[in-house]
Amino acid sequence: MKTRKLGNSDLSLTPLGIGAWAIGGPGYAFGWGDQDDHESIAAIHRGLDLGMNWIDTAAVYGLGHSEEVVAKALKGLANRPYVFTKCELVWDADGNVGNSLKADSIRKECEASLKRLNVDVIDLYQIHWPNPDEDIEEGWGTLADLRTEGKLRWIGVSNFSAAQMQRAAKISPITSLQPPYSLIRREVEAEVLPYCHANNIGVIAYSPMGSGLLTGAMTRERVAALPADDWRTRAPQFQEPALTKNLALQEKLVELGGRHDRTAAETALAWVLKHEAITGAIVGIRRADQVDGVIEAMRFRITDAEAAEIEAVLA
Repeated sequence: MKTRKLGNSDLSLTPLGIGAWAIGGPGYAFGWGDQDDHESIAAIHRGLDLGMNWIDTAAVYGLGHSEEVVAKALKGLANRPYVFTKCELVWDADGNVGNSLKADSIRKECEASLKRLNVDVIDLYQIHWPNPDEDIEEGWGTLADLRTEGKLRWIGVSNFSAAQMQRAAKISPITSLQPPYSLIRREVEAEVLPYCHANNIGVIAYSPMGSGLLTGAMTRERVAALPADDWRTRAPQFQEPALTKNLALQEKLVELGGRHDRTAAETALAWVLKHEAITGAIVGIRRADQVDGVIEAMRFRITDAEAAEIEAVLA
């Protein structure tokens, strides 16, 4: 499997990595509804068996539960994948999520993640959101210190603007950025992706399939049936007028992928991976069988003419 080097690091990533957001389960504002841990572990194993070599999670996913599930899935494996996680989103005893980039808070988060993941060092540690903005320098400086202390191999950011990355880079080099990027979320194309490409910052795209909208399996009925504790029930992209446009785009991906015996999801992922700044894309998988519908995006490439067909639908 051809890999891609992540920014200034020594990490060589497969084009797709396992996303562990949904496997955190319910119980907080950003949950995806009920999730069976045994299915989560089976999904992780399937992804690794088929060649993915990295997992992306975060402390806040399931309020620590996602990291614990990842640790269970990796226990005893001879060939362990890279494990990435994040800090900055913290929660209280009632499960209310807030933001902190204070040094003491990040240090506590790091220790808690190390314990939940059952590792001595985290391969890539990322600031989840640049909030509060005025504390970016303190937070990033703390990550740099933790790396010097040997608790982190590499450090990156998520959801940062180009200007915010410039501020952080004055303190310590940035290995990677994790932004939302898909056919329905393209805001980073104007400034953020060019900045990363010019400054050797790897880019790991999250929600490359539009949180399920571009998988080929989404329907109006399925959207209407989403459980109340699934954050997507509140997302504009799952509501009109955006929903009609997104479902039409999904139909195009089904048609285009079908020419190559590929799924809509694999076509959506191939479009993301076509961008020169993108190192890899995160695929959220909740069941083992879902892996089979995305895995060929590791190899599948769309042509410039096919990309133009997709652009025509968007226009």
